[in-house]
Amino acid sequence: MMRNTVRQLAAAAAWLVCLGAAEARAQDFEWQGSVDPGDAIAIRGVNGSVTASAASGGQVRVRATKEWDDDDPDSVRIEVVEDRRGVLICAVYPSRRGRDPNRCGREGDYEMNVRDNDVKVHFTVEVPPGVDLEARTVNGEIEAQGISDEVEARTVNGGISVVGAGAVSATTVNGSIEARLASQPSDDLSFITVNGGIRLVLPDGIDADVSIRTVNGAIDTEFPLTIRGRWGPKSASGEIGAGGPEIELGTVNGGITLVRGG
Repeated sequence: MMRNTVRQLAAAAAWLVCLGAAEARAQDFEWQGSVDPGDAIAIRGVNGSVTASAASGGQVRVRATKEWDDDDPDSVRIEVVEDRRGVLICAVYPSRRGRDPNRCGREGDYEMNVRDNDVKVHFTVEVPPGVDLEARTVNGEIEAQGISDEVEARTVNGGISVVGAGAVSATTVNGSIEARLASQPSDDLSFITVNGGIRLVLPDGIDADVSIRTVNGAIDTEFPLTIRGRWGPKSASGEIGAGGPEIELGTVNGGITLVRGG
């Protein structure tokens, strides 16, 4: 009887240790605040995804969840920077020995070196109306749904999905792009990849100028195009309807499809 009790206690203790280890593999950061209309919430990641949706209120909410195998999650800092263009939130990895510390900044000010660090940071963002979204990562997918204002999405290794956005700029290297627009765009749109296809769903009655090009892939459109200049099976430029904002679609290895969304 005593032996059974000891075994049960040992098993329970082992289960608690395993549970604690599992819980230690996820670590969250949260930020909530105001961003002025016309400004942007900007996310800068390296390893990990960015998922954005429309906020139910008037504030921006950001959650960053860390996942890791061997490296110390505390070695990757989440930094918040406010500047004249809005709010910038970055995953900042340890810098190389002998080099300047990595820092949170825009454009060239943000260092991307991770020193083979296996910590991943997944961002979840809630964006209110009037606020733009800038989402960038290197190894991870980007998804944005229901954002009513401008969306800029950039990754290297990962796909991009955008639904119901206003102006969109989506760029990846290794990944496909899926986008659906709910209404007539008021600004230009750009969808560019290297290794991946592009599928764009547009509303009936849209008026836009379209530029399409691929190298190794086919072009398929459910919209009639009024062709401008030269065209062929790999490239075309023309107008949908009466013409309007420019929609640029380009890939090297993949097809391009324009779908009528109704």
